[in-house]
Amino acid sequence: MGSDCLFCRIVAGEIPATVVRETPTTLAFRDISPQAPVHVLVIPKEHYADVATLAQGDPALAGEVLATATAVAEDEGLLGDGFRLMFNTGAYAGQEVFHVHAHLLGGAPLGPMLARNLA
Repeated sequence: MGSDCLFCRIVAGEIPATVVRETPTTLAFRDISPQAPVHVLVIPKEHYADVATLAQGDPALAGEVLATATAVAEDEGLLGDGFRLMFNTGAYAGQEVFHVHAHLLGGAPLGPMLARNLA
């Protein structure tokens, strides 16, 4: 991807991030605006716009993202009480950075999936 992708620039080391886990294919780092006591973003190093294109383009890499998220959840002590792993895909879902990323949230009760009824 071009130099305008925030997460590609983080992977390249051009923008600092608080990295909590790195593998040859994935990177996990703390969100700069955490929405829970633990809020880590897990990304593939290779650029895919969203989880749908990742799943279609490289299912094995999608699995590596999930494995990294699980390892981070374990490192953060979240396996016992639970955690939420969330992918926002597209504008309606609130995706702001169009490089696929999983939000790993935990460390406290998270409440309902949606703040309001959309029906």
